[in-house]
Amino acid sequence: MDTLISILHVAGAVFIVGPMAILPMTAMRAVRAGNGAQVAVLAKSTTIFAWLSLLVFVFGFGAMSMAPDEYELSITTPWILWSIILYVIAFALTLFVVVPSMKKAAEALTAGAGTGAGDGGEAPKASYPAIAAGSGISSLLLLAVVVLMVWKP
Repeated sequence: MDTLISILHVAGAVFIVGPMAILPMTAMRAVRAGNGAQVAVLAKSTTIFAWLSLLVFVFGFGAMSMAPDEYELSITTPWILWSIILYVIAFALTLFVVVPSMKKAAEALTAGAGTGAGDGGEAPKASYPAIAAGSGISSLLLLAVVVLMVWKP
């Protein structure tokens, strides 16, 4: 059973957390192209993947609880605690900064669709840095979690 939980944890990290980190970067390209509909779809997809990433979080606790006693793993194990903290920050940043910025850009682009080619107004221009910074920081935090999971300092 511990092998199954570990497989679910790692596969979830690849197929759920990966898209959660990459989709906002695709949205930045859609913002630059002035494609509001695509930005809206990517915002919704990012939201879904962010919430699904909680499964990876839960499977991680399952893997930790099934680890052999010789490793003495718990929430207070430093690399596990830091992984939890970094993941929670990345999760919150994605849901409360990146996704709202993507939605704001999508709405502005959709509303400004008739004003000219690629001219979406000021909202997409203002949202772009928030999407870029938020998703970049979130991705770096998730990368740090991967390093901690492999290195286990």
